[in-house]
Amino acid sequence: MEDEKIKCGKKSYSFAHYIGTQVLSLRSFKKDQVLMYLTGVCFFSLGAKCFIISQLGTDPLDVLIISIDKILMLGMGICSAIVSLFFLTWWMLWNKKYPPISPFVTTTLTGLLIDLWTGLGLGEYLIARMNEYTLLATGLILCAYSSALIIMSGIGIRIMDLVVLTMVSKWGWSFTKAKMIIEIGIFSSGWLLGGPFGVGTIAFLLVIGPLIQPFMNMNAKRFSLKNHGLIRASSAY
Repeated sequence: MEDEKIKCGKKSYSFAHYIGTQVLSLRSFKKDQVLMYLTGVCFFSLGAKCFIISQLGTDPLDVLIISIDKILMLGMGICSAIVSLFFLTWWMLWNKKYPPISPFVTTTLTGLLIDLWTGLGLGEYLIARMNEYTLLATGLILCAYSSALIIMSGIGIRIMDLVVLTMVSKWGWSFTKAKMIIEIGIFSSGWLLGGPFGVGTIAFLLVIGPLIQPFMNMNAKRFSLKNHGLIRASSAY
């Protein structure tokens, strides 16, 4: 009995120590990385808000989060955290090690910012000035550009991409194949639970990916931003 208590205590300490180490490691990032990351998350939340208020459909992950929010009525931030914890637990059990916390921070922070824009009345402001297709186009550009910034920062990665990289590593699939399958699975689950679907969802799947690399090239050449992310992401996850 005492041995079991000691083991549980060690596990609790180990997990707490791991989280503490992960949090402290955030201090090692350079100012330009943090600025790119925070700007990227902010822009992505604005793009996601444009998708949502256009009522033409949104990205697969938000389809799932919105469907859960319709059921639980807890807000996008908390529902984003719930989805993040589910995928991080899946990743942890699959890889038999503790997951990085950056995907949780990225997904949850994006959801909280969407709640902030809603509270500030941004949706009503944009709807009065832009039609649904302009909102959709704006959302596509913002989400693609913000994704480039987040990748280049080397800090965050979207929660679904964390699982996708494991599928690539474990099964030898291409990133495109694994990403498409996981996004279809996420979207299908959200849609069956009552999440929104429309031309915006298809546009997100077809347009965002191809735009990320050109935006990264533009950031490097036009704005002299350093790409901290691709090598770190592939080696860390």
